[in-house]
Amino acid sequence: MGKNITNILTQSTVIAMVLTAAIMVKEVTSLTICQIDINDMQKCRPAVTGVNPPPPVSECCVVVRSANLECFCRFKFYLPILGIDPSNVAALVAKCGVIAIPPSCRVSKVLASRSLKNGA
Repeated sequence: MGKNITNILTQSTVIAMVLTAAIMVKEVTSLTICQIDINDMQKCRPAVTGVNPPPPVSECCVVVRSANLECFCRFKFYLPILGIDPSNVAALVAKCGVIAIPPSCRVSKVLASRSLKNGA
């Protein structure tokens, strides 16, 4: 059982590092995560960071609507590491008119409060 947890933690760390590196780099050539091109994710960054983010631009909503949300939501616990408030992501999805939010995407109050405490 301990070996499984170690494997999961290792895989999770690698995924978080890839996402972090991809967001930090201006232009990544054709890296796609959950049907979203990493460069297209940048269109949504202002709408998911900070305490009172601006509304999403239309290009961001195109990205959100084309995303595989079930896949993307597997990364929700890494969002605060990237300076992204999970509550803002949930609001973004709703603002873009996506009404079928997978259960795995629901943000707990604990996760949201952790994000705010970390200064996201």
